[in-house]
Amino acid sequence: MKLIVGLGNPGSKYKTTRHNAGFLILDQILLRNNVSWQGKKFDSEFGRMRLLGEDCLLLKPQTFMNLSGKSVAQACRFFKLESEDVVVLHDDVDVPFGKVKARMGGGAGGHNGIRSTISELGSEDFARLKLGVGKPSGDKAQMDVADWVLANFSDDELNVVEKAMVDETLLRIQGIFQQSR
Repeated sequence: MKLIVGLGNPGSKYKTTRHNAGFLILDQILLRNNVSWQGKKFDSEFGRMRLLGEDCLLLKPQTFMNLSGKSVAQACRFFKLESEDVVVLHDDVDVPFGKVKARMGGGAGGHNGIRSTISELGSEDFARLKLGVGKPSGDKAQMDVADWVLANFSDDELNVVEKAMVDETLLRIQGIFQQSR
């Protein structure tokens, strides 16, 4: 079994913010596969499905971003999963908007949700899909990065997230699964 975790913040206030890119992508993956979130467990919303030939548990931690690792660790303990079975989807300002980059292991890169996950798992050895939300530019260039990630996507940006970025995420997940076989 694989654990796919989308990072974000719970509540309608944050629903379409850049920081919730992980939540948005997982919602679309379930929608495309006619699967619903099944309930709450591990301080998360969760769903189970077969994805790209693997049994998967999907999580949206409801602990707020900075404590996301708590949910990940609970699910790993319950299902006896290793950190190598975990794929975390998270926003990244250093990746251009609309791009998705895969990485196995490494540090937190300044992302508090990843920092929490590393701390709670006691390992950096999990896959990350960095969902590009870009940096503030143009008339927003002086905007604080924290304010940027907590700002809502525009309708056009949301369209890119829910279509092209989901497609790219699924390709990256497929690559991760193939490498682990």
